[in-house]
Amino acid sequence: MDQMASDDKFQEQAARNGGIIKNGREILFQAFNWESHKHNWWRNLEEKVVDLAKSGFTSAWLPPPTQSLSPEGYLPQNLYCLDSCYGSLHDLKALLRKMNEHNVRAMADVVINHRVGTTQGSNGMYNRYDGIPVSWDEHAVTSCSGGKGNKSTGDNFDGVPNIDHTQPFVRKDIIDWLIWLRESIGFQDFRFDFTKGYAAKFVKEYIEQSKPLFAVGEYWDSCEYSPPDYRLNYSQDNHRQRIINWMDSTGGLCAAFDFTTKGILQEAVKGELWRLCDPEGKPPGVMGWWPSRSVTFIENHDTGSTQGHWPFPSDHIMEGYAYILTHPGIPAVFYDHFYDKGDSFHGGIAKLMEIRKCQDIHSRSTVKILEARSDLYAAIVDDKLCMKIGDGSWCPSGPEWKLAACGDRYAVWHK
Repeated sequence: MDQMASDDKFQEQAARNGGIIKNGREILFQAFNWESHKHNWWRNLEEKVVDLAKSGFTSAWLPPPTQSLSPEGYLPQNLYCLDSCYGSLHDLKALLRKMNEHNVRAMADVVINHRVGTTQGSNGMYNRYDGIPVSWDEHAVTSCSGGKGNKSTGDNFDGVPNIDHTQPFVRKDIIDWLIWLRESIGFQDFRFDFTKGYAAKFVKEYIEQSKPLFAVGEYWDSCEYSPPDYRLNYSQDNHRQRIINWMDSTGGLCAAFDFTTKGILQEAVKGELWRLCDPEGKPPGVMGWWPSRSVTFIENHDTGSTQGHWPFPSDHIMEGYAYILTHPGIPAVFYDHFYDKGDSFHGGIAKLMEIRKCQDIHSRSTVKILEARSDLYAAIVDDKLCMKIGDGSWCPSGPEWKLAACGDRYAVWHK
């Protein structure tokens, strides 16, 4: 199902209720990796705000700010305590003030699928929240994760209490907390963690009530592979449709990370660039069907970093960025690639961002795919930018095209 026809309706609804920024000229920065908690992270990021703004990032996704039993922040307990392994509340507020001064929005990592209790409940699990703000009892926890609430509306996150979002008191408390993050702390955007764990209609309600300027959900679904060698299937239409169905169920208020594009792109750059054109001649990920809601990326703290659950080929990273930073969708850049791989990567990514901005490529730009074969992918975007990736030799015809950037297995031209 092509969602472009219904896009204007959702744009209007999003503008009324918070959610999607309308101009589509966003570039996100994931401002942490899996090891960031080991450093004085808020102060580290404060030193980089000027560079982030100069480079053209519009929003920086920060790690979960709340007190957590895991140092990375993904086992939250006291939602209103923002002294964490990443730094103190004082340092966090200083960072957010500087980001605001330089027009880089702060995105909070919202972890509301699960929460670790302070007190043992009737079954011996820590699923009561006594002695801290938002002091829920066992009725806030789903029955399938040891609580007295209702059955989960999504997948179970094993090993910890999963929150029952069907409870009105739970939703009220979450909404109050999200509003507090926006109005009292200074976050403007939200990233919803593990959204497969609870129904998308709750994300819709949370966005409507708390009104972030931009919101994106982590709906991480498995791509489709075929035995016996479990090679990635050419068609991932079912995969991208599931992500689109999830976004539809949020009323179009929440974008989603384009895991389909990541899965296809990281196989394509290994000599199978024909994968980057679907049978209708469109990009094969969510980007090809609903680009204004597709947050494209090549790596994050889960897929890469020291976890490496689903890594992008390390010798093809700039090809990946040449693809997502010249194409529609809302591209996201990973901290490790921008700051930990040396000046050539930082400069190369920043140059691609500059070209995107100067040529006014945005989330709804149009793509005409010119070549998609094993060793070459080439496309024209909005008839004013041309790009290629792969080993194959290629350049656009016509004297109007000027080379704007090039590197190992990629090149970009504009008029």
